[in-house]
Amino acid sequence: MSALRRLGPALLPGVFAVVIALVISSGVMAALGVNPFDVFAVMVDFGDTPTRQVTAMVVIVNRAIPLFLAGLAVAIAFRMGLFNIGVEGQYRLATVVAAGVGAAIALPGPLHILVIVLVAMIVAALWAGIVALLKVTRGVSEVISSIMLNFIALGIASYLLTGPLRGSPEGASIISTAKIPESGQMPGLNGVFDAIGLANPPRQLYGFLLVAVVVGAVIAVLLNRTRFGFDLKASGMSPSAASASGVNARAMVVKTMLLSGAVAGLIGLPDLLGNTHSYTTDFTAGLGFLGIAVALLGRNRPLGIALAALLFGFLDRALVPLQIADYPSSVVTIVQGTIVLAVVVANEVARRFARRSAERGTATPSVVPGDGGTGAGQSVDSGGVPVAGTGAGVSRTAGAGQVDDEGRGAQA
Repeated sequence: MSALRRLGPALLPGVFAVVIALVISSGVMAALGVNPFDVFAVMVDFGDTPTRQVTAMVVIVNRAIPLFLAGLAVAIAFRMGLFNIGVEGQYRLATVVAAGVGAAIALPGPLHILVIVLVAMIVAALWAGIVALLKVTRGVSEVISSIMLNFIALGIASYLLTGPLRGSPEGASIISTAKIPESGQMPGLNGVFDAIGLANPPRQLYGFLLVAVVVGAVIAVLLNRTRFGFDLKASGMSPSAASASGVNARAMVVKTMLLSGAVAGLIGLPDLLGNTHSYTTDFTAGLGFLGIAVALLGRNRPLGIALAALLFGFLDRALVPLQIADYPSSVVTIVQGTIVLAVVVANEVARRFARRSAERGTATPSVVPGDGGTGAGQSVDSGGVPVAGTGAGVSRTAGAGQVDDEGRGAQA
């Protein structure tokens, strides 16, 4: 019962957002003269043979892996009240450099893959570090600088792809880097299907799934079970209170952005190492921006982000069946957009409900801090989602004896 009470506030906003999104999308489809039930039936139709059904699940999981990593990268920054909108540029630049390095070297199998992964993480972390340095040294908003750096990163990536790292011949319709040797390609996990007696699909399940699971577990432990995670969360809730307890808020900004950028560097690797083996002009784009929606829907918790990534993977997979059935594929875009809108509203409703419950003394109070130190009254709620702060530096509900939504006392 206590576990349900703890999980309820975390799960309800996401469930509420999805339900609202489906209702709004149904209304839009009805207005366009399309039966929403027929559309939803097509979206959940995985095929009539075991092979097609397993293939559909593989497509969803493969799409969910980079979205999960993108959500993690965004969530790490969210935990400290930072908006890392530059994830898009960070992973695109990291992927093209990693593809170029991976194609240029020759190493034994596991070492070759490890070098590619490290190069991607380092490049993205350094690019995100620029945002952090601008913020702590010049006071530049990370929102503005990361948006501007996105354009610069995409320009540099385009230059590298068409210039020094180009591997495709002149006149090719799709420009790409040179192909990564077999030693740098990550094998798939389709052997799992044979082991559990399922049909082996023609499409490979990305081996990077194991890396994503490990990264998610490490991030969960780091944020929730270590002093670094506590300092990060405390700095996001109230920089002044964190500084008073000995936390270097500026150093935490740099560390947080470096960590967020390092995770962002992994986003493009599932496709690069498991499918394309080169960076091309039609390489998957937009994952960084989708990661913001995934992180919000998942309430900045790794498990919630994983579920949100699977939902977005399911929606993306539905595009092709809808087009085949002659339904507007824009339905998926409408659902994704309304989910983002609904989750923002749901988070605000949940925050106000928690505050009122705390004021009545009928529920465990959630920390709603804010001292204006992270921006214009900016702070984070119990799920790490940046919200408008109270401006006083101390929660009106929790006061000096602050506790978080999990009932732990602030040890500042």
